[in-house]
Amino acid sequence: MQHALFLLLAACHSGDDSNAPSDDSGRTDDSGRTDDSGTTDDSGTVKYDGQAVFRHDTFGDEVFWTDVLHMNEVVQTIDPTTALAVGLKVDASVVPKEVLAKADLTDPATTAALLSLGAVVGIEADVDKDGTITRLGVTCALCHSTVDDSVLPGVGLRVDGQPNRTLDPGLIVSLSPYWDDKPDLRKQLQSWGPGFYDPYWNHDGISDPVVIPPAYGLADVALETYTGEGPVSYWNAYVAVTQMGGQGTFVNKEMGIDIEHDPDLVTPKLPALRDYQLSLAAPAPDPKSFDAKAAERGAKLFAGSAGCADCHMGETFTDAPTLHAATEVGQDPAYAMRSTTGMYRTTPLRGLSSHPPYFHDGSAATLEDVVLHYEATFTLGLETDQVADLVSYLQSL
Repeated sequence: MQHALFLLLAACHSGDDSNAPSDDSGRTDDSGRTDDSGTTDDSGTVKYDGQAVFRHDTFGDEVFWTDVLHMNEVVQTIDPTTALAVGLKVDASVVPKEVLAKADLTDPATTAALLSLGAVVGIEADVDKDGTITRLGVTCALCHSTVDDSVLPGVGLRVDGQPNRTLDPGLIVSLSPYWDDKPDLRKQLQSWGPGFYDPYWNHDGISDPVVIPPAYGLADVALETYTGEGPVSYWNAYVAVTQMGGQGTFVNKEMGIDIEHDPDLVTPKLPALRDYQLSLAAPAPDPKSFDAKAAERGAKLFAGSAGCADCHMGETFTDAPTLHAATEVGQDPAYAMRSTTGMYRTTPLRGLSSHPPYFHDGSAATLEDVVLHYEATFTLGLETDQVADLVSYLQSL
């Protein structure tokens, strides 16, 4: 029964590799997989497709996810219904509707079949003919893509750049048998919750997760991270090597990190990955989702007496590369003090309505909470209707 279902789903992909990486460079490393996310031109130069890197490149991190965490064995036992419940997404564009309609979402064999099609967003896997997941790794899209739910919740067309705020990465990682003799660490992972991740936890041992940020609307933004440690490619390298377990090079003496791999499966791809991320525009707000007249009044307050534009300035709505002390903006300093800057970057305001909660720690559930935070921090003296106007303006961005 399970074997028949696996064959049914896998058959629709037979002979079709349109969703697979398209490089014939043939380089391999300790991950056991070919580094095939680019194409070689006539001069012998490898050129990478940024979208393919973002969506499908594991940077060889199967070494971590398979050989250390054994997540291939864990996922083998998980049915699609459970996977969707912890925030994993399915790209319906690579699964014919009639096949998806017949798939048993309570059968772990269906999960393996979907992985064999490349349909699980942010996870790449090798699945043998019997439906056994032999290798598994993750990509940037795991946390920074979602789907439009056009088929059912968690199943639809990809939306790159949108943070996956239903993904529970801590819970997912905690399922690994690696933590069986480390119950306290497993408990920390399970405490993070959906939409949160701690990118420093494996370095300093402090559990203080932050909200997974959008990867869109970054064009012309000087610094990408909450704490302004560097531009997009700096953070991409940091995450790919130190968090995903990619087989690349990342050196930061101040953080005490010196990781080098040869071949380096990360660094050559960073320019293409950056260019793709910078091409991702923030989603336009639904004009029916806010009061246009109120937004006009809010815009005047934002630029005027409320003083918002003092930091959220220009077309990017940020004064980066200027950074701010936590006390200056009324934020908890704990996360910033774990970074190399010890400060926070002014968040660029983009597609705000599409990615609550707000602030690095998710402490503001709504845009009204954001405005009220600054009202309390700076004693702005806003009336109730002015708060509502500012919220309408933020919803319009």
